Amino acid sequence: MASDHYSVLGIPRTAKADDIKKAYRKLARKHHPDLNPNSADAKKKFQEINEANEVLSDPVHRKKYDAYGEQWKHAAQYDQAGKEQGSRPSDGGGFSGDPFGSGASNEEELFGSFFGGGRGRQVKFRGQDYQTELHLDTDAAYRTHKQTLTVNTGSGAGASSKQIRITIPAGVENEQSIRVGGQGGAGVNGGPSGDLYITFMVAPHPRFKRVGKDLFFTQDLDLPTAMLGGEITVETMNGKVKLKVAPETQNGTKVKLKGKGFPVYKQEGQFGDLFVTYNVKLPTGLSEREHELFRELAAIRNTASA
Repeated sequence: MASDHYSVLGIPRTAKADDIKKAYRKLARKHHPDLNPNSADAKKKFQEINEANEVLSDPVHRKKYDAYGEQWKHAAQYDQAGKEQGSRPSDGGGFSGDPFGSGASNEEELFGSFFGGGRGRQVKFRGQDYQTELHLDTDAAYRTHKQTLTVNTGSGAGASSKQIRITIPAGVENEQSIRVGGQGGAGVNGGPSGDLYITFMVAPHPRFKRVGKDLFFTQDLDLPTAMLGGEITVETMNGKVKLKVAPETQNGTKVKLKGKGFPVYKQEGQFGDLFVTYNVKLPTGLSEREHELFRELAAIRNTASA
């Protein structure tokens, strides 16, 4: 018997959409196969969590699940069959009040009739949609690349997994979702396959802050270069570049490197900008000669302002 989706996520049947999302993410991270590589129980639990989220996070699917349980995907056929059976004449010339008719005593018999087990015709069903998360670091999200993704299908004794090869376009954002058509559950009776929805979870970069297509970072600048100007080398996500520093650059000065930011999603050759903020570092551990030079400089500055 399939597990109850609400119990799997540890939420009440009255849970809101945000509660479902929070419960799913918490449990998915805890039982993710990458964090439990040698645990068959964790893999099974992860599959159940994914299936529960796929159903309960979709308002339409959830409504059907609440009404029909594990047979929710066939809700429309149940409703239609009930109407047709309920409108057939009874032996006495009236209409039968039995929604399943005299030949079907329960929903299992009715369900079987859809697939050739009874007098009903076969009905094609679209396969179930799958949802999964794919974790990337910022460097991976910066470049278009291919990756093999393991997708868990089903739950309980019938649980399995499949691998698909996908191309991840440069510029994907954190929590962005894409649809891969036809990579969901198989259809029934020749029906079309469902789709796969992938949500990208992009980890923050240790150096750069990303805001959409733009990047921001802080560059230390020594005092002599800030005062006299010069040339420095800065790291970007696509290699090193040389940058000219203007004389008398103030602490907190921001400069823009056009086109050195993040790739724009699905716009080949388009990039955001890189914004560099200077952090002027005051020297420490001065020698006596350096102290003497700063005293001379102070005297000159005081005389000039007098």
